[in-house]
Amino acid sequence: MGVIRENLLIIGVMAITVIEHGADAPIGAFGDWLSGEGAEIAVVRPYLGQPVPDAAPGGLIVLGGEGSAWDDEAQPWLPATRDLIARCVADGVPTLGICLGAQLMALACGGAVEHGAAGLEIGLGAIVSLPAAATDPLFGLTAETCAVTYHHDAVTVLPPGAVPLLTGDVYPNQGYRLGETAWAVQFHPEATYEIFASWTAATAGPLGAMGLSVTDLNAQVERARDRLAATWGPVARTFAGFCRSETPAVRDSRS
Repeated sequence: MGVIRENLLIIGVMAITVIEHGADAPIGAFGDWLSGEGAEIAVVRPYLGQPVPDAAPGGLIVLGGEGSAWDDEAQPWLPATRDLIARCVADGVPTLGICLGAQLMALACGGAVEHGAAGLEIGLGAIVSLPAAATDPLFGLTAETCAVTYHHDAVTVLPPGAVPLLTGDVYPNQGYRLGETAWAVQFHPEATYEIFASWTAATAGPLGAMGLSVTDLNAQVERARDRLAATWGPVARTFAGFCRSETPAVRDSRS
């Protein structure tokens, strides 16, 4: 079994680097799924002063967070994170951006991110597969599925050369691929019910003011536990396989 490490001091191991933007947005279920494939996970927490590395040779996952992808003043580690993403994409390192991470990838690689015109997307969202998703080496999705969502900002222009993979009713750019080894999703495949419930608890006041029921939102996600795991667990395990492979884009580790 693999382990989640707290820093990058892992001698002789090609770890998957995980950039965490806040303690309330951890690697979650992805950590268990990746570790179950024997992956080592090196969690970097720049909000605690840990430096963003110059490289992530074993693979890179950039998680979500509360801030905006362009808010470098409040999150001074974002320029280094965008630079790291751009290098990994260019070098063919297996890379996955999640929510804020997807937005950072867009900005790093020539796309655009803005405050979402449709407002907050939250709860159990419907995710629709586009034709390219069926043959995508990471997703391989052919039907509508669901995912945990919680975001205000959105990717409004995909980076040049990006392949749209997943869409939705509220925001169209729910998932895309860059090159052969980099992917991004606007939603939260890593979020467990417990993580989502902690987000709604922390923002219960604003959500109530918007006419949203925390109880209903939580119940939607709780009822979908098994479906979420069945959909996104294989994605995490496939990504772990890419990080072991010399040719990750053509290697499908699904069993």
